[in-house]
Amino acid sequence: MTHPKARALLLALLSLATFGLIGAEAVRNTDGVVHSFTLPKPNSGPTTLAIAPDGVVWFTLSSANAIGRINQDLTGYQEFPLPNAQSGPRIISLGSDGNMWFSEHTGNRMARITKDGTITEWSIPTPDSQPRAIALGSDGNIWFGEFAGGKVGRITPRGEITEFQIPTRDAGPRALAAGADGNIWVSEFKASKVARLTPTGVFTEFPLPRENGGPGDITAGSDGAMWFLELSGTMDGLKPDGNRIARINLNGEIKEYPLPSAQPTAINVAVGPDGSVWYSKNNTLGRVTPAGDIKEFPIAEGPARAVGLTAGADRQTPVHLTDKLWFTEGNRIGYLQFK
Repeated sequence: MTHPKARALLLALLSLATFGLIGAEAVRNTDGVVHSFTLPKPNSGPTTLAIAPDGVVWFTLSSANAIGRINQDLTGYQEFPLPNAQSGPRIISLGSDGNMWFSEHTGNRMARITKDGTITEWSIPTPDSQPRAIALGSDGNIWFGEFAGGKVGRITPRGEITEFQIPTRDAGPRALAAGADGNIWVSEFKASKVARLTPTGVFTEFPLPRENGGPGDITAGSDGAMWFLELSGTMDGLKPDGNRIARINLNGEIKEYPLPSAQPTAINVAVGPDGSVWYSKNNTLGRVTPAGDIKEFPIAEGPARAVGLTAGADRQTPVHLTDKLWFTEGNRIGYLQFK
């Protein structure tokens, strides 16, 4: 597992590489080739992905109520059913213990799966909290958002859970990510705010420029700032007026960039091998440079729904894996090749 200081240094180096050359294009280019694997069971619902230190790609199968994994060359597919029915595995991430951790959205649990497929689950104290996004914090713990519970939780590698109430009630924490500052950054979907949460549980909230911005998935950019999606359409009882990607610096200053295509909404964000922020949307993957320039790349012909997105363990690109941006789309796992 990358030490927090080493991770911060990596982010800084990526930022220098991006700005020191002629934009991200000079660092690494996509060659436009999409490689994919169709899952053997129809309607498995692959959702989000994370990559283990050995390069194995792990992903949640929300509809199949299982966790899947596959090798970098799209061979060796395996599937691990969850112990309890209708658990709704949602977001997966690498933990500091070297295992993969994931949220059970409808099961109201946090869970861990080891390399050999052993699954251990822990119930969340708040009933029906709807855990969604998770991320590895600088403290070595896994942090998770409770969308219906209005809280952010922390679970240690031993399974000890602590919950922190968000100051704005019913904020709807939809996504969270670790920042280069050592804090956890949280998208408050219902409150139209982004919050900064210290490892000790202290919140600072930053309102979006618009009351109905609908902040969604969030990640740490190679420029040291946090980048997040602003959703659009109808979801969770709201109609957010988003269709943007936004940047918030570590002081809470926000800048927004409209996405070039309209509905449907963008879903996930991740840092790609080129140091740019990428997002999944419909049948495309979109690239956003640190300067805010956006270009979209098709990954399927006709209607499609790209969802999960990653190039590494927690939407960050590790040093030893620098040529693929992985995604989930429909009933397949694939990647966009870089060169």
